[in-house]
Amino acid sequence: MKLEELYNEWKSLFPLSEKQTQLLRKKFTTEYNFNSNHIEGNTLTYGQTELLLLFGKVSGEGDLKDFVDMKASQVGVEMVMEAVRDRSMPLTQNFIRQLHRVLLREEYIVYRELPGGGQTSYTVHAGQYKTRSNSVITRYGDRFEYASPEETPSLMGDLVDWYNAAEQEGKLSPVELAALFHYRYIRIHPFEDGNGRIARLIVNYIMARHGWPMIVIRNRKKAEYLEALHRSDQKIGKVPSNGAHAQIGKITSFLAFFRHTVCEEMQCEIDIVRNADKDTWWYDGQRINFRSENSGRLLALLRNKPFITFSEMAEQLSVNRSAVQKQIEGFRKKGYVDRRDDGSWHVLALNSRTE
Repeated sequence: MKLEELYNEWKSLFPLSEKQTQLLRKKFTTEYNFNSNHIEGNTLTYGQTELLLLFGKVSGEGDLKDFVDMKASQVGVEMVMEAVRDRSMPLTQNFIRQLHRVLLREEYIVYRELPGGGQTSYTVHAGQYKTRSNSVITRYGDRFEYASPEETPSLMGDLVDWYNAAEQEGKLSPVELAALFHYRYIRIHPFEDGNGRIARLIVNYIMARHGWPMIVIRNRKKAEYLEALHRSDQKIGKVPSNGAHAQIGKITSFLAFFRHTVCEEMQCEIDIVRNADKDTWWYDGQRINFRSENSGRLLALLRNKPFITFSEMAEQLSVNRSAVQKQIEGFRKKGYVDRRDDGSWHVLALNSRTE
């Protein structure tokens, strides 16, 4: 199905019931923050992310910075959702810097080991453009330079001015606007840290501002995501200012990836809402295909009776205890369930039924 047809089908779902709205909000909160932060190396599990963001609880081991970054990420999402309510307000550099300040919270020092021995350090400034050059070593081993600190303010001014003018002109679709903004922004890389997270937040600012769904770029698609950016880089060349002023026809690889991602995210929401009267289960944006009917029933038992014992599960499902234990161990390996510190079961898979 074409993007526009899928969008029309997605729009036809509205207005949603209160329970459906809550279900999709819960889904997005966990999935967006988990994936966007994991792309950047956050180590919190899916279960830790959900407990932290939906219930305000900390469970298991983890770096304190990862917990703080995850909470800050959700504050960034809320800031974006608040901003899109006023369509009369244009995008500004100040808003982008405020988002960055929310994500990073405060400045901190990064220490690096030098190849010949010794150590160097630099300060990451929250809400301020970079003061040192930044670059990346691509998966192919070559160094790719971003815009210099000196040219960054001017290029960011160009980017914001271009976006506001292009939005008013209306020649580019919201999906094209979001994809092109993402690409141009990444070629500037205006901050010392947090650029990927900011790019994905602004993508959702643009999508939601135009009545499209907020999307999740999945960590499992990270290699594909980076490859699509790399192929567009090859087409445009290494000069940062060229990338910062790229035209839509030059980023076909990234646009194709982005369009496909939008289609997948919309289809997922459509399927969840359309199956609201059925016991279908989902995890991290994918429908779970069970081998037996008992699998769904077992997840429902764990969700509805979090302190249920293995013996009680076996009795209610009319199977032996070892079969239940084996099934749950499989669920845990796939991330569908977890066990809290108090011994209760925490079901992470999402059920479509809202009745």
